[in-house]
This record gives sequence, structure tokens and C-alpha cells, in this order.
Amino acid sequence: MSRPVNRRGTDSASRARGWRWPVALALVAAFLGPGAQAGADSDRSGLPEAVDAVLGDPRMEGGTASVVVADAATGELLYQHLPSSRLMPASNTKLATSAAAMDVLGPDHRFTTEVLATGRRHGPVLKGDLYLRGTGDPTLLAGDLDALAARLAASGVRRVEGRLVADDTRFDDQRLGRSWAADDESAYYSAQISALSLAPDTDYDTGTVIVTVRPGAAAGDAPVVTVTPDTGYVDVEVEAARTVAAGGAQSLTVEREHGTNTLVVTGTTPVGGSGAKEWISVWEPTGYAAAVFREALADHGIRVGGPTRLGRPTPEGARRLAAHDSMPLRDLLVPFMKLSNNMHAEILTKAMGYAVSEKGTWDAGLAAIGGYLRKAGVDTGRLRQADGSGLSRMDNFPADQFVRLLRGVRAEPWYADWVRSLPVACHPDRFTGGTLRSRMCGTPAALNARAKTGSLTGASALSGYVTDAGGRELVFAVILNNYLASSVKALEDAIVVTLAGSREEAAVPAPALRSGGSGGGLECAWRKPALC
Repeated sequence: MSRPVNRRGTDSASRARGWRWPVALALVAAFLGPGAQAGADSDRSGLPEAVDAVLGDPRMEGGTASVVVADAATGELLYQHLPSSRLMPASNTKLATSAAAMDVLGPDHRFTTEVLATGRRHGPVLKGDLYLRGTGDPTLLAGDLDALAARLAASGVRRVEGRLVADDTRFDDQRLGRSWAADDESAYYSAQISALSLAPDTDYDTGTVIVTVRPGAAAGDAPVVTVTPDTGYVDVEVEAARTVAAGGAQSLTVEREHGTNTLVVTGTTPVGGSGAKEWISVWEPTGYAAAVFREALADHGIRVGGPTRLGRPTPEGARRLAAHDSMPLRDLLVPFMKLSNNMHAEILTKAMGYAVSEKGTWDAGLAAIGGYLRKAGVDTGRLRQADGSGLSRMDNFPADQFVRLLRGVRAEPWYADWVRSLPVACHPDRFTGGTLRSRMCGTPAALNARAKTGSLTGASALSGYVTDAGGRELVFAVILNNYLASSVKALEDAIVVTLAGSREEAAVPAPALRSGGSGGGLECAWRKPALC
């Protein structure tokens, strides 16, 4: 049983155990800089004072913080500040979604994409319609569709007399989440959700294409634009873009016109310059997957006589001609959580809805997530989850419920796979360090803290695990809202570094710290190419 802790978590028992914090306070002072109100005063000696010093930084003036730190094994509270205040957690919402997915779908769950038919085969001719059925694979690539087409061609099929039908009916047709920003429509981190979609590369940003713009050979030339995958599903307009002389302005932008798949390139790029590379969402991802598959069929010598139809269910009794299985969920969690992939979160949410109630909807999926959270000891009556990713500004979580979740999952049989998906502070590999790979370097938290990041304009969060200098695992949740500073990542880092550097006995010299991390209002991984 944890001892009573006041609003800021001043627990006399923490001092009774002999906590000594001179190093932690020096770390805080180094992180926040000389102009900050870190207040690493020599007479302060406890964890509450150290964390209070961070939250007293001017960057949080007028803002709100919900912070909880506890012993991961026992649940003993070591610090709390407004622990039940509901704030926007941004991508910390993915902690709930990913853990529920492991419980509801299972670590071995795979998404299957199938090619099916109902008509009879007459030599190289397939009578009737050809069906491409998706179940939500967020990692499906153009190469996978090409392999399906190759398999069909290897069986001897050369002509389909009917239509190509894209079956995305595993999920509903609600493409965008609640309260997602309209001005993010063409942004790849806000792509439309479908049970049949396509990713352009192995970051698996499903529902997007990559647009690469290179300067022309001479000033006045139009830039050279390529699209990955190479598909006629999108149109590119470059009339408003031009190449300028070497040393000129680099001001290229690429946006998709509302309700269309017209990609408009504007601005200038200098001769010999690097150009630009943008990930852009498509309009109607089901049609995107169907178009790329139809093109793959043609490449393998298979002609489809009829038009493409979207959103029609595959008839009962259809014969499977070819299939592709995704990686298992335990592995899919790595690109999902390390790179904070919003579309993976939403697909998993709808997949959970289908698994629990045969309804591939956000409502059914969120109900499934809520069911798991209650099982894990979370009080769902004290939070609101509106989507799977945290992109919605309607999501509201208090820090104490994240700590309950983070403690609850430690007892799960799949915990080792799940915790492996969390970003690791200062690990340079993108698929290990993820969104923390440039943060907390040169500190006791480096290669130690595992946590989920979160960022929206005016909302930032960091929740996870860190081991202190005495070998004790701590669990923490830090949610910061309503600040006006461009970034408060340094404050989150200062708290976690303070926890990692704590020890009950002798202090160690404090290293020089850099704040690192992303600024602005988005996850660093959401700004391609991700350099965070």
C-alpha cells in the first residue's frame, strides 16, 4: 500500500530511506540552462524538490502538468503532481492502444491480404470478377501486391473477364478520426484508414505516396518529379514550381488538393540542390491499393476486362488464388511504436473492434481497448479516448492512469515483446531508439529509459520506465499541456534524467547535458525524413 502523498508528492518516507539528490539537482540545472528557474539550491535534497524545480521552469508558465513517478514493482508513489488531471496525451495514447492490441489480437496475429475468385477458369481465362480482399494490413507494400500478381500469372491466368473488386469491408468507411485537423488532410501522419491500403516504404506509412522533387538541369526548367510507388493513381502538377540558379531559394512544397489525388508542387529549387522529398496521403486508400494491384497484374501479362469497383464484399465460397500474410503483431509493434505511426494505431483499433464484435469501427475498437484497460487496472471512468493514435485533441488521460497501465502490463505474458517496442533514449538505430534516439544522450538515462513520446501543438508527453542508479525500476508519466513555448521536451528529459541519476548513497559527477529532442507541435518522426 502506498503512503499518502500531497499534491506535489512530498512523501516523507522518501527522505527516510535516505534519498540524496545533489547530482539530480545539478542535472536539472544543466538541462534547463542558466536563465531557467531550476532552483538547484543547495538546501534542497529530495526527489519532489528536484521535479518541482523542473516544473517551475518559465516554459511551463501558465501551462498544466500531470506527473506521477512510482516504484514499478511495488507501486509505491515517489512523486505526483496533479495526478488525476486529464490532459491531452498526444501519442502517449498509443500505450493504451498497443497494449490492448497485444491482449485482444495476440502477439502472433497477422493481417492477410487475399486474391479470390468465384468464376470458373477456362484455360488462361478467368470468368467473373477478381477480388482483392484486405483485413487491415498496415505494412502491405507494392512489392507484396506484385508478388500476388506474379503468383496468379504463374498459375496460367492471362485474362480476367470480369471486374477487379477491392474488398475493404472488414472495416467501415469512416476514413478520418474524430476532431482530426482539416489542414492535416494531405499530411502522411493523418492518412485515411481502410482495411485495404498500401505503404510506400518500410517505415510502413500506409495510405501515402512518396513524392521526390529534384531540380531541373538549368534555371527555368521544371523540377523533375517521381512518385513511389510508380502509379497512375495520383497526378502531379508542377506548373507552379521552377528550377532557379545555383544558390537560389529552396522553397518547395507538395500538397494534395482536397478530395482529389492531384499533387501540386510549388516553389523553387536551385540547380544542383537537394530538392525535396515528401510523404503525402492519398484520397481513398482502397482505390490506391486496387490501382497498384491492377498495374501489377498488367506488368505480369494479366488483363482485367472490367472496371475496378471499391468496397464490395467478396461472395461466400470464393476460391483463394493467392495470399500474403503480414509480419506478426509482436514485430509490427516495432515500426508502430518506435516511429509513432498513427495509421498503425487506428488500423489496430478497428481490427480490435472486428475481433471483439465483428464491427471494424472506431467505436467498437475503442470499447475493446477500454475492456483491456479495465483488466489492467486502469480506471476508464477517469479518461477519454477518442482514437487509437492520440492525433485527436479530444483524448484526455491523467498521468496516474498511465502509471497504472505501465505497471499492469508488466505481468502480461507478452510484456517482453511489448516493452521492446518502446523507444530507447539515445540509441542511434531508428528501429531501437525511435523517437528518443537523439534525447538524453550523455546522461544516466541514455540506453536506460524506455518510453513513449507524444507531441501536438501545446501538448507534450513522455511515459515509460527507467532504472535508477540503485538498480530499482521506476515507472513515470509526464504530461504537459497549454504551454506557449515551442517545445518542452527538455523538461521531460530533465525529469527522467533526474530519476535515472538518483541513488541512495554517494553522488557521481554530473555530466554536461544537451536538451535534444524535437521542437514544435509534432512528433519528430512525423516530420520526414525523421531526424529526431
